[in-house]
Amino acid sequence: MKEKIDFDKIVERTGTFCTQWDYIADRFGQADLLPFTVSDTDFAVPKEILETLQERISHPVFGYTRWNHSSFKESIQKWYRTRFDYLLNPEWIVYSPSVIYSISKLIELKSEIGDHIVIQTPAYDAFFKMIEAHNRTLVETNLLYQNNQYTIDFNDLEIKLKHPDCKIFLLCSPHNPTGRVWTKEELAHIIFLCEKYNVFLVSDEIHMDILRNGQQHTPILKDAKDPNNLALCTSASKTFNTPGLVASYLMIPDFELREKFLMLLKNRDGLSSTSIFGMLSTITAYNQCGAWLDQLNDYVDQNVQLTETFIQAFLPELTVVSSQATYLLWIDCSQLPFSMEEIQKALVYHGKVAIMSGATYGQSGTSFLRLNIGCSKDKLLEGLNRLRKSILFLKTK
Repeated sequence: MKEKIDFDKIVERTGTFCTQWDYIADRFGQADLLPFTVSDTDFAVPKEILETLQERISHPVFGYTRWNHSSFKESIQKWYRTRFDYLLNPEWIVYSPSVIYSISKLIELKSEIGDHIVIQTPAYDAFFKMIEAHNRTLVETNLLYQNNQYTIDFNDLEIKLKHPDCKIFLLCSPHNPTGRVWTKEELAHIIFLCEKYNVFLVSDEIHMDILRNGQQHTPILKDAKDPNNLALCTSASKTFNTPGLVASYLMIPDFELREKFLMLLKNRDGLSSTSIFGMLSTITAYNQCGAWLDQLNDYVDQNVQLTETFIQAFLPELTVVSSQATYLLWIDCSQLPFSMEEIQKALVYHGKVAIMSGATYGQSGTSFLRLNIGCSKDKLLEGLNRLRKSILFLKTK
């Protein structure tokens, strides 16, 4: 019988230099807030990972570490075979310190200053910052929001992709912040359009494992006829709550592009020696922690249900957008007679709770909140009560 994981257990994170708990004031101006913000979780990592790291830390030398070996690549292959029914070519696998670093280098290699890079909005805020820092032209295609779910506006997407200056489409799959899992048909049409207009497709799939019951993620490479026009960037860190260990990887099928990426990684940026702990945590997670993930997804499903039930009962003007993936809920506040600025002030100064404003993820998110539910039910319920208290305060002003 598999061990029951206690996701209700509270792990004290303050005082650990934790972005979400120790540095709330950096974004919200107040330090005494209950946070539901940065997209990591409050859950302890699987015991198998802790045991691996404890065993390695007993060895007193932490020298330069090689990632390019079968132990690392075979663990990734195993994960893709068992979770996604996909036989991954190990030659395509390349280490990277982070998904954002991977995307940044691909932007550098596959486009020039001023070129168009298309993203679907609302979008992960780092996409905006990274594209602008590269002096590329950010082009938004807004997702369609209808019947409590987001879909792709393929007419608008094609218009943006066929522009002669468009060089890259940056896909988030599953999508952050809306929680959509793109269907095989949607992904096939995206691939078709990118091939038709010679646009390089970069897919950020870091949320690929956190899925609602019955949902199935499809890696972008799985059904691609010409994988050389694609790159898939991801990590085990989001799934197993190990971003502080610093490790990610990507798949670059095109040999020449892969060699250029490795040249930047190693020769120019000096980053080819991986974190020993990041690498070992990835290997252990993919080889041993599938059952832990299954229980995590069950727990997050319960947190989704808890949130939906609470909001329907006590905050009926709000709507939880239909969630298919991630531990981030996208909440529609458009039926409230208050601006997002008013809502945020009430949350911070009256409810003493930190919940991300949807405006962080683009203009199309200005009437939404992004709530991180990767936490214990007790903490989540406290946060929801603080959200309710904040809205009641606004109504009675």
